Amino acid sequence: MGNTLYLSGQIGIVDGKLATGGTAGETKQTLKNIFATLQRYGYQPRDIVKCTAMLKDMRDFDAFNREYRAMFSPSYPARSAFGVSDLAMGANVEIECIAAR
Repeated sequence: MGNTLYLSGQIGIVDGKLATGGTAGETKQTLKNIFATLQRYGYQPRDIVKCTAMLKDMRDFDAFNREYRAMFSPSYPARSAFGVSDLAMGANVEIECIAAR
């Protein structure tokens, strides 16, 4: 909509399977997938203004957050995280984002 791109939730799929490495590995792959989608629409990771993360186990927040911080530069996009009972394909994390220019 206008200069705002709303990305549906994505999980850490590579070659049709969940990335290895649990929540950390899935978070890294999910963000790589999101960055690839952004590029297809002419956006960059720095254009992300908000992410919402859904975690199957909130005890994995630290693993998620380490990868999240490693994939972005300060100032980081606003972020929300909440626990869910299940995700597609048995994923540990799903992330949706909003990008704006």
